[in-house]
Amino acid sequence: MANFNLNKVILGGRITAEPEIKQTPSGTSVLSFSVAVNRRFASKSNDGSQPQADFINVTAWRQTAEFISRFFHKGSSICIVGSIQTRTWTDQQGAKRYATEVVADEAYFVDSKGEATYAPAAGNIAGDAYGTPAFSTDASAPKFEEVAGDEDLPF
Repeated sequence: MANFNLNKVILGGRITAEPEIKQTPSGTSVLSFSVAVNRRFASKSNDGSQPQADFINVTAWRQTAEFISRFFHKGSSICIVGSIQTRTWTDQQGAKRYATEVVADEAYFVDSKGEATYAPAAGNIAGDAYGTPAFSTDASAPKFEEVAGDEDLPF
C-alpha cells in the first residue's frame, strides 16, 4: 500500500483584526491573524437570515508575514494557501492545551484594485484580481508578464 500524505488548505475570507507582525528572539518575522469564512449552508438552528462564519486561525512566517502585514488590513479579502498544523503544550496550571491553525505558504489579493483596502507601493510584489499570486514562497512559481499588442494572438 502506498504511503499517501496530503495537507493542503485554501481559504478565502476576510481578515478579522488588524494584522500585527512580530519578531521571534532570533529575528524571524511571524504574523498571527484570523480569517472569517462564511459557511456555504446554514445549520438547522439558523433560519438562514444571518450568515454563519467560521473563524480560522492563520500563522504566516518570514516574507509571507511581512507581505500580509504590509498590504492587508482588517476587513481585507484574502486568499490563503497553506497547510493545517496542530500544536500541543502544557499551560501554567498543568493542563494539556491544543491548537489547530493554518500555516500560510501563499497569500493572494481577492479584491479588484478599485475595491481594495490596501495601497501597494511602487516596485513591490503585488498580485492582481486575476489570480496572479500576490506572494508565494514557491521559487518555481511561473513569472508572467504583460504582452503588448495582443491583436496577433489566435484567441
